[in-house]
This record gives sequence, C-alpha cells and structure tokens, in this order.
Amino acid sequence: MLYSHVTAEAKRLKFRQLLAEDRCVQFPGTFTPLATKVIQDKGFDGVYISGGVLANELGLPDVGLTTLTEVAQRGAQIARSTDLPTLIDADTGFGEPMNVARTIQELENAGVSGCHIEDQFNPKRCGHLDGKSVVDLETAVKRIQAGVQARRDPNFVIMARTDIRAIEPLEVAIERAQALVEAGADVIFPEALRDIHEFEAVASAVSVPVLANMTEFGKSELFTVQQLQDAGVSMVIYPVSAQRAAMGAVERLLDTIKADGTQQAAVADMQTRARLYETVDYDGYGAFDSNVFNFEVPGGRS
Repeated sequence: MLYSHVTAEAKRLKFRQLLAEDRCVQFPGTFTPLATKVIQDKGFDGVYISGGVLANELGLPDVGLTTLTEVAQRGAQIARSTDLPTLIDADTGFGEPMNVARTIQELENAGVSGCHIEDQFNPKRCGHLDGKSVVDLETAVKRIQAGVQARRDPNFVIMARTDIRAIEPLEVAIERAQALVEAGADVIFPEALRDIHEFEAVASAVSVPVLANMTEFGKSELFTVQQLQDAGVSMVIYPVSAQRAAMGAVERLLDTIKADGTQQAAVADMQTRARLYETVDYDGYGAFDSNVFNFEVPGGRS
C-alpha cells in the first residue's frame, strides 16, 4: 500500500549486488509509476528511467530541454513506487562540474539507485541519432569526478556514458571508457556500438561492469540477453520499449474509435479494470480502511 517499504539505501545496495552477479541483469524502461509496478510484478531485476522518455512525456524532443528539477521529481515518483533498484538518465549532468555535483545529490534525495552521465555537448541528441558531438576527454572526466566527489551514499551507482563511438573508431571509445573508469565511474555505458564484438571488446578492456542499450530503431542490433551476457555485458536496458508499445496501442485505439464510433473492437486488448485494481493494490487499501474498497469490481476480480 502507498509507497515501497524498501529504503533507498537498501535498493542501492541491491543494485550493487546485481552488478556483481555473474549474469546480465535486465532493467526495462518505464514511463509512469503505474508501468513501474508492472515491471516489478513481471519479475525483472530493476527499472530504467530514460531522459528521452521523460522529455517525450512532456511532449518534447530529447534535446536537453528537461531540467534537473523535472527529472528528479519524476524519478522520485517512480522510485518510491517500486521495491526494485532504479537507474535514471542524468543527461550531461545539467551543467558544468558544480551542476553535476548538485545533480548527484538531488538524485540521491529523490531515492533513485544510480544515474548515468554522458559526454555529449548541449544541446544533446538521442544516443542513436547521427550528428552528435562530444566534449573533450578532460571535460568528460571532470563530470564524472565531480559526481563521485559529491556522492554521499557510496552505494549510489555513477555510470559514465560515452557517445564517442558515433564519431571515432572503437579504439578511441575504449580509451575514453578506460579514462572514465579511472575518474571513478562504477559502470561504463558505451552508446550505439555497432555489433556484439564491439560490446565484447569494451567489456574486456575495462575493469567495471558494462551496460548495453537495446533500443529499437537504433544503431545496435537487438541482441538477446544471453548474447550480451556471453559478450561480457553485465546490464541491459530497454529504454523506450514500453512507451513505444503503449503509444502504438493508443494510436490504434483512437483509430478504432474514429472509424467505428465506439471502442468496442479494442476492448479485448485493454488492461481490465480488475487487473488495474490489482496493480494499484486496492485490496491493500481496503484492508487498511474498509470504507475504501468495499465493492465488487465490475466484470469480476480475475
């Protein structure tokens, strides 16, 4: 009932433990606290909160328009809705090193379990689009160093994302990844690698876990979790999959209503009222106060 009873500190410790396991853990992307509850119900390891998704929720493109306040607030709403660890996208850290330091502490306050900070210039682009530009190595390193220095909970995971593979050879991306590890990064997130062998090369070259981004319509093939694990990848995210599926369903529903004058043909594909009530734990609220849930659910409880 209400929010998770697992503390933020316990979730961060769990995140650290997951990253130390000898397997590739899966963090599907969420777009609402309600969807987050379903991710937990389905037995996944954790939850990913994409900056692109947060921007899209506001009807904006993913070009660095969202603010730290907006991201931290939404991150807090999602983190408190689940017992699972949460990883949030902190873009470029919302400014220079002092801003990065504040970003880390605000995200700690929000209750998320970790974040990643990238090496793009502002205004940034989605990681799988062309035309990206990255900051110099010194600037990228200073961002990570500032975040590590500002961190108060040692279990808060700070990841370094590098987008340099889009414009430089793999060898340069590996060199940058190694420098970011030396700067204190707990995990390396190499964006938009070309094939599974590139993931394997990065994972072999760094001494920390590596994250793979399996986003649709991007630069990388959609590898299975087993393929990634075999390549030495420790964590995989599916950032926009749930939002894309949901918005596709919304469009099809609206087309049906427009064409038929009723939603009847689409009802079979909808989440039932009973499943919604189960997801938001109406029973738990009723147990707390019998005046809250003292009725039969239309259409049954299954």
